[in-house]
Amino acid sequence: MTSPALHLQGITKSFGATRALDGVDLRVEQGSIHGLVGENGAGKSTLIKVLAGIHRADSGTLAVDGQSFAALSPRQIEALGVHFIHQERLLPASFTVGEALFFGRELRCGPFIRRRAQDREAARLLREYFDLEFPAGALVSELDSARRQILQITRALLAKPKVLVFDEPSVSLVKREVDQLLAIIRRLRDQGLTIVYISHYLQEIQSLCDRVTVLRNGRAVAVVDPRSTSTAQIARLMVNREVGEMYPKAVVTPGEVVLELKGLSAGLAYRDIHLSLRKGEVLGLTGLVGSGAKELLKTLFGLVQPEQGSVHLQGRLTRLKSPRDAVRKGIALVPEERRSHGVAPLLSVMENLTLAGLSRFSRWGLLSSAAQVRESDRLIAELGIKTAGHDARVSQLSGGNQQKVALGKWLGKGCAVYLLDEPSVGIDIGAKVEIYRLIGRLAKQGAAVLVLSSDLPELIGISDRILVMHRGALAGEFDAREVDSDRLLACATGARELATVALECEREPAHAFV
Repeated sequence: MTSPALHLQGITKSFGATRALDGVDLRVEQGSIHGLVGENGAGKSTLIKVLAGIHRADSGTLAVDGQSFAALSPRQIEALGVHFIHQERLLPASFTVGEALFFGRELRCGPFIRRRAQDREAARLLREYFDLEFPAGALVSELDSARRQILQITRALLAKPKVLVFDEPSVSLVKREVDQLLAIIRRLRDQGLTIVYISHYLQEIQSLCDRVTVLRNGRAVAVVDPRSTSTAQIARLMVNREVGEMYPKAVVTPGEVVLELKGLSAGLAYRDIHLSLRKGEVLGLTGLVGSGAKELLKTLFGLVQPEQGSVHLQGRLTRLKSPRDAVRKGIALVPEERRSHGVAPLLSVMENLTLAGLSRFSRWGLLSSAAQVRESDRLIAELGIKTAGHDARVSQLSGGNQQKVALGKWLGKGCAVYLLDEPSVGIDIGAKVEIYRLIGRLAKQGAAVLVLSSDLPELIGISDRILVMHRGALAGEFDAREVDSDRLLACATGARELATVALECEREPAHAFV
């Protein structure tokens, strides 16, 4: 019998009193795609870090291609042919695409690096793998997150690995790029490469993987065949409960108009935008890449200045000159890139939760740490933030709990308008439900909420109305109770007839749009 490509047995790992892994087994067969799923905090990241040699297991064994080891260093695991595509993109920002791709394995002529040859080869590889053209001489810092992810994947493939571990590789990719990625992974599997694929997108897991290991509370609770196991069944195994109503929605009667846009235009980004947002309303916004939806959201937070039209806040003509100006006028933004813009990872949970309203905790210019502690403890309890305490660094929290902190810091400030950019991206199914409940709570408290999302079922489930943008213009407005994903996608693509749109509405990856 052929030895498995990877075989982790009885892996345990504790951090102080917290047991992150409790006797986990993971067996990955040669030439297969093996999925790994679980809620945030289930132990996935810890298990992968043990496999990568970043953490040393307290007990258990690791076997690679039949060779058993008690522990391995990162250099040793790489020498054995196991390579990783981590969620964090750690490519040097000042490097060109060619330099980043060949860093550590430069093309040389004697002592000299052949930079032009590297650029040409990089361009060829990106065309071959992803059918993409990057701008000549582009720096990593100039690439969007999707292209940085693609560059990282291509760099890993250059090492000709035996096992490739993907940690949430599709989070920053749009539908076309996701399809390309999944096709590449299948091709690599067919060529004999072994794949471990970690994702919160269960549709990807089901369509891609041969077997799936489900982690829950630090234990491997099931190994399933996704071809005979539904995504709902996998979700139940992850959370150990019926997910129930996936999109809990508060019943609120919208009140007066809080935010109104009249004929708003910003160059080529968007034009002639008219919309209104009411107190207690959840308004959904979506569109394909380049639709202008992102830029419109940035305008409402003072990051992009419109060239024409007007913004009215609570009935008054206003100009949002900067994010500081927007916050002062009662507008809050929870950005998609929560780790870099939504939270301060190196600060504590308390500091993050109280950062937006420090004036409430100061008197005569002096901060009251006791008041900060009381408020942060209240929000931690109210939002169900899983943390070791208010003094824990936000960087130590799971993605879902970081998102709760990003939202929570605005709650105490009592903002009139909340702008949420992809609020559930990259978090597990259980955390998503909690975020949806929090959005409903904001609406019940009288806030006006604008949610930009590429997840069409999500928008239908949590919104009152949905606006769709197409090539810089508002292409449609829908009652969320009466629309489906098919009609939204048809509108977003500019399709004249629904019949011309080929899709599987509920089976598309949630991040089909941006």
